[in-house]
Amino acid sequence: MIKTDILIIGAGPIGLFTVFEAGLLKLKCHLIDALPQPGGQCSELYPKKPIYDIPGFPEILAGDLAKNLLEQGKQFKPGFTLGERAETIDKLEDGTFIVTTNKGTKHHAPVVAIAGGLGSFEPRKPLIENMAFFEEKGVEYFIKDPEVYRNKKVVISGGGDSALDWSIFLADIASEVTLIHRRNEFRGALDSVEKVGELKLLGKINVMTPSEVTALHGHKRLERVTVTKGHEKIELETDHFIPLFGLSPKLGPIGDWGLEIEKNAIKVDHTLNYQTNIPGIFAIGDVNIYPEKLKLILCGFHEATLMCQAAYRIINPGKKHVLKYTTVSGVDGFDGTRKEAPKAVIQSIP
Repeated sequence: MIKTDILIIGAGPIGLFTVFEAGLLKLKCHLIDALPQPGGQCSELYPKKPIYDIPGFPEILAGDLAKNLLEQGKQFKPGFTLGERAETIDKLEDGTFIVTTNKGTKHHAPVVAIAGGLGSFEPRKPLIENMAFFEEKGVEYFIKDPEVYRNKKVVISGGGDSALDWSIFLADIASEVTLIHRRNEFRGALDSVEKVGELKLLGKINVMTPSEVTALHGHKRLERVTVTKGHEKIELETDHFIPLFGLSPKLGPIGDWGLEIEKNAIKVDHTLNYQTNIPGIFAIGDVNIYPEKLKLILCGFHEATLMCQAAYRIINPGKKHVLKYTTVSGVDGFDGTRKEAPKAVIQSIP
């Protein structure tokens, strides 16, 4: 049983910023995310796309924003349950909650903050017969541990940043990397496309376009794939097939938790603190809905800040928190670190 003060469902930018705001209030956080790494869409879908509306950053890459938020909250030592989806929630007699994931991991907290963006992300799967049979037997939709592919033959399908970036990364790990895309043109960062081109010339990546994987073969696990290129069918020996076609957002099991839902989003009280119809459960960021809602990261940061203030009152009933600016109070991390502004030197002028 993992115990924490605030259980955050979703490790995207809003969930990560919540760690910092909660830490200022001496509240511990643990995050659950179905993706294998923190950062949400920013890390998984468009890490190299620039964002222009983050205060203080005229321009910042989405992946860098996620890294900065992780670094900002690191001193508050958050816990993570990654690669698992929040499945069920049970409210105990004392008002606290137990959230269990699809893999059976249990979490206990007095406050639950749903910061799941557009919901739980599920991979977009190609329509290939017997695809389900080979899942976790050579077919993966996420790369959790690159070492799994060391000295293996890997086929990657896709034309976006994820497919390009992982092809580049695995070129030095796998014995053979083949990148397959149904079009000749790739929709990804220009430097990544150029890098794949360089690695192709060096013989470190095979690129097949316009092509697509249309069949999977093997007995107990994946052994070969059929690639269709025009009217030609080519069989490739492989140990792993990784289709990276993006993620499909769904509210998922959270939709069955008894929360008030409107337009596939969670209704909240925006006049106070973004609490749902169930006391102790909050929804912040793109997953919530209220009048005049704007689905912007900066709005989610604001919602997270007010939610943490409400969480403090739930966890510390009757105890008043006095707001102090970090420039005055400094920041004390749970790891023993302290950040503070230099103190003014007081001395007279002779």
